[in-house]
Amino acid sequence: MSRSAHAEAQNQSYRLTDWLAYVALRLVICFIQMTSLERCDRVCRLLAYLMTDWIPIRRNLLAENFQLIYPDWSLRESRKVTREMWHHLLLMCCEIAHAPRKIHRENWHEHYRISDRRGILQVLMDERPAVLVSGHFGNFELAGFITGLFGFPSTTIARPLDNGFIHDFVMGFRSLGGQHFLPKEGSAEEIQDLLRDGGKLALLADQHAGEKGCWVEFMGRLASCHKGLALFTLSSGAPMMVCSNVRRGRPLVFDLTLLGVADPQQDGEHLNGIPALTMWYNQRLEQAIRQDPEQYWWVHRRWRTPPASRVRKAA
Repeated sequence: MSRSAHAEAQNQSYRLTDWLAYVALRLVICFIQMTSLERCDRVCRLLAYLMTDWIPIRRNLLAENFQLIYPDWSLRESRKVTREMWHHLLLMCCEIAHAPRKIHRENWHEHYRISDRRGILQVLMDERPAVLVSGHFGNFELAGFITGLFGFPSTTIARPLDNGFIHDFVMGFRSLGGQHFLPKEGSAEEIQDLLRDGGKLALLADQHAGEKGCWVEFMGRLASCHKGLALFTLSSGAPMMVCSNVRRGRPLVFDLTLLGVADPQQDGEHLNGIPALTMWYNQRLEQAIRQDPEQYWWVHRRWRTPPASRVRKAA
C-alpha cells in the first residue's frame, strides 16, 4: 500500500456497525448472483417504477437537472427518462455482480461490441502512458473490467469509502479486472510515477471540481472540471482516450465506443491548453450522452452556480 493509501486508511472505520453493513451488502450480492439476469432486469424495472412514481427519490434534483439541460421536455418525457435511468442504475449493479462469473476471454464477444478495436488497442499498447477518460454514463465499471481482462491494467483515483470492510471488498472486486486504486488525496507522487512508467490512468471526467476548477460548457451549461485530467496529458505526453460503454438491448450486452483520442504528438487546437482540452473531452462525452440520456447519472449535482468572474467571461 502506498503512503497516501496508508494515510487514507487511517480515516476508515472497522466497527461492528460497519461489519454488519458489509454482511448485509454481501447477502444482497449473493441474492443477485443467485438470480438470473433476466429476472434481475424485471425486478429493476419494477423498482424503477416505484422509485419514480410512488417513492420519488431525489425528485427535486432530477427536475432541476432536466430543466437545465432539456428545458423543452414535458413532464411525461422527464418521468420516462427518470424511470429508465433508475432501471439503468439498478441493473448496472446487477451486471457488476454477475460479470466476473459470466464474462471471460472465451465469450467476451457475446457481451461487448467494440466499434474501433484498432484505435483502442493503439492507445493501450503504446509504450507511452495514457489517460483513459469516461463519465458517469453507461456501465463505466465494466469498461475497466474488460480492458483488465485482456491484460491492460489501469489505475483509477477515488475517495476511499468510510466503511473499511466494504472498501476492501470493492477494491478486491476491481482488482479482478486488473484495476488498481489510488486515493483522491495525497497521490500526486504516485500519479507522476505511474505516468513516468507508462501506466494507464482511468478517470471519470464529470465530477464537480469547485469554484477553482476549469469552467467549461457541458451539455450547454457551465460546469467545473478538474484541471488535472488535461494537465496529465499536456505535461506527460500521454494520449487521452475518451470512451463510453453503453448497454444495448439486454443485460450485460454493451457497445464499447471510442469517442476520441487527443495525442500530444499530433497537432490540434484542442491541445492548446487546459481549457481547450477540457472542453474537447466534455464535448465528446456530451455527444454520447445525448444519444442515450437514460444511461447518464442525472442523480448527481453536476451543474452548480459558477463564480461571477466566470459568468462574465462566458458572456
